Amino acid sequence: MVGKSILIVDDHPASRNYLVNYLRGKQFNVWEAPTGKEGLIMAWRDKPDLVLFDPTLHDIADQEFIQKLRNDPRTSATFLIAFSSDPSPARREVCLKAGANEYLVKSPQVMPALEESLNRIFSSETPLDVADTSKEEKNGLLIVFLSAKGGTGTSSLCANLAMNIQQAQPEARLVVADLVLPIGSIAQIVGNDGKLNLVTVADLPPEQTNLEYFHKNLPQLERWQFQLLPGSPDPQQGNSIKGERIGQIVDSLSSAYDFVILDIGRSLSRISLPLIQKADLIVLIVSTDQSTIKLTKTIWDYLQVQGVDNQKVYAILNRAVGLEGLTKTQAEEIIGLPIKTTVPYMGSNFALANNLNQPIIIKYPTDTASIIFKSTAEDMIRLAQRLRQAG
Repeated sequence: MVGKSILIVDDHPASRNYLVNYLRGKQFNVWEAPTGKEGLIMAWRDKPDLVLFDPTLHDIADQEFIQKLRNDPRTSATFLIAFSSDPSPARREVCLKAGANEYLVKSPQVMPALEESLNRIFSSETPLDVADTSKEEKNGLLIVFLSAKGGTGTSSLCANLAMNIQQAQPEARLVVADLVLPIGSIAQIVGNDGKLNLVTVADLPPEQTNLEYFHKNLPQLERWQFQLLPGSPDPQQGNSIKGERIGQIVDSLSSAYDFVILDIGRSLSRISLPLIQKADLIVLIVSTDQSTIKLTKTIWDYLQVQGVDNQKVYAILNRAVGLEGLTKTQAEEIIGLPIKTTVPYMGSNFALANNLNQPIIIKYPTDTASIIFKSTAEDMIRLAQRLRQAG
């Protein structure tokens, strides 16, 4: 890579300076431009081997910037990497469709990903014609737990299924993040009372919350076998959380773990929607009462409008929270989705296991529910992996 040239186009001086120093330390020839228009001029004049740009430029739209480079013979084959401060799937799609080769999100742990991309690009004999998603595919599988109404047992199922996923994949690194706002619940279920939580992590500088930070600082729950990012401890802190940091935190976790399990609960919002949209699997928890099922249909109708693929939805009917109510067939007809799994009624055992901070598979190893949790976790892994490969 020695002697290769890179043009950095970024109107954030601190980000630009950091990249200049980093890349020069890797023996690249580095030029920099503080605006999109200056970047175009320099790209056409100096013909760098690669343009590394932040698509959130103030003087030119991301799509226009990329298309101008692609439509000019001087830069039509130049490698383009969007190194973006915007983690939204919409921005990523625009950039890749316009002609960017890759889209990386700025975060503390992204530099190894950038270096890997540079190694791959400059060891390749031919330019990439389409977006390279190999790095994205190395990120951990993202599984989101969602419900339309409180009281469906979403957090309990999230914790128990996460443990079973970890048991099915013992060599994998798995983290559960409680994103339910304004107050989380998984810490109470698993028996964690530490001071570190989603709010305290969001208060940290983005460059601090990297792979090493999470591996070292997130509590490792021996009984539950996964690491946990607990949720907000109370509504006051939850309402003051830096919402813009949540997407960055999830991106950091995805780079640090093989499985990232998010409990969103019924906190469907502008913060959680992008996470749902980019999830590999969406676990939709439904209880048997008619009001929850009707609300679930409303949520699913909304998610379809937002472009969520029904193949990614893994609906679970949780009878453990109550025996009475609609049948599986009735729930499917109302919601318009197949129910993948039904958790059987457990009487008081479900609540007792939670109160004792024990996984159901440990507290009641011979219960039908324990068998179903195991098979469901394995099924979820297979489906998430297949969807990732197909996507």
